[in-house]
Amino acid sequence: MNARRLSAIRQHIIALRLDALLVAFPPYVRYLSGFSGSNACCVITPRSQSLLTDRRYAIQVREEVRGFQLVIAKGSLFEELRSRRILPIKGRIGFNPAQLHVAELEKLKSLFAGARFLKTRDIVGAVAAVKDEIEVESIRAAAAISDDVFRYILGVVKDGISELDVAAELVYQHRKRGAEADAFEPIVASGVRGCLPHARAGIKRIRRGELVTLDFGCRLNGYHSDLTRTVAVGKPRSDLRKIYRTVQDAQQHAAEAAKGGMKAKDLDAVARGWIKKAGFGRYFTHSLGHGLGLQVHEGPRVSAQSTDRLQSGNVITIEPGVYVPGVGGVRIEDDVVIRDGHAEPLTTSPRELIIL
Repeated sequence: MNARRLSAIRQHIIALRLDALLVAFPPYVRYLSGFSGSNACCVITPRSQSLLTDRRYAIQVREEVRGFQLVIAKGSLFEELRSRRILPIKGRIGFNPAQLHVAELEKLKSLFAGARFLKTRDIVGAVAAVKDEIEVESIRAAAAISDDVFRYILGVVKDGISELDVAAELVYQHRKRGAEADAFEPIVASGVRGCLPHARAGIKRIRRGELVTLDFGCRLNGYHSDLTRTVAVGKPRSDLRKIYRTVQDAQQHAAEAAKGGMKAKDLDAVARGWIKKAGFGRYFTHSLGHGLGLQVHEGPRVSAQSTDRLQSGNVITIEPGVYVPGVGGVRIEDDVVIRDGHAEPLTTSPRELIIL
C-alpha cells in the first residue's frame, strides 16, 4: 500500500462528496494496490480500501498487496461487491466513464439500485501523472534496457534484412535482458515506409541508402520505456539528411525547453515551430509527446491542443517527426522526467545520425 497515493485519491473523493470510488482498470489497480493480476477491482472510501479478485489470483494477491481488505470472489466481482456490502447500497459512487463498459455499468446499477453512480474525471490518472522517485527509477531501468537493445540492434540492421526480422530481434532482446513484456508492438519502417508514423513491420527488406525508423520499448516492474531512433543503412541522400537534421534540432530544442510549470502546448510549439521554419511543418502530423508510466500513453498530453501544464515529476516522451509521402520519414524520441527548472533524460541513446 502506498499511503501517499491513497491520501491524494481521498482528497478528491472528499472534494467530490463521494462515498466510494470504484477502480477496475488494471493499471490503476496496480498503481493503488501493487496487484498485477488481470481481473480485479478496488473500492476506495474516505476511511478504507478494498481489493477484489478471483480464485486464480488467491496466492498472488496475498504476496503483492498489503494494507487492503482482500476479497477472493467465488463468482462475479460486482456481485461480490453487493453480497459483501463493500460498495454502499445507497450513496454516491464515483467511476471513470472511459474505463467502465456500458454493460458493466448497467450491471452495477441493477445490483445497487439505491446508489448513484457518478461519472468523474480521471482521478487516479491525475495523481499517477506525477511520479515519485521509485517510479522514476523503474522507468529509468526500463529505459536502460531499451538503450542496451538499441546498441545491440545496430549490429542487426543491414542491407537485405527484413523489417519483420528486425522487429523479432527487438522483442527477443528485450526479454533476454529481463523485460516483462514489450511496451507495444515494435515499429520498424524503412525507406518510403518511413512516412508512416505507426507503420507495422512488414516483409519489406531494408536497402542501402534508406533510413530506418525503430520505435520500441519494454515494461519492467509495471513501468514502460518508449524509444525511437532513425538510422541510415549506407549514406542517405541529401534531402533525407536535411529531414534528419531538422528533427534532431527540433527534439534538442524541445528537450532543453521542457520544465515544470510550462504549458504542455507551449513545449509542443517549440518543436513544431522549428520544423515549420525548416519548411516541413505540414509533415509533422502528431503531437510532440505523451505521459509515460504504468501505461505507455497517459497524462499529461503534450500536443498543440493540450490544456495540461507540466509538473515536476511528470515523465513524458519528446518525439517530433517529419513524414514526407513518397520520400520517407524521421522520428527521434526520448523519455524525460520533468523537474522544476529542466528535463532530466531517462533514455541515453545517441541522437546524431548513425550510418551503418
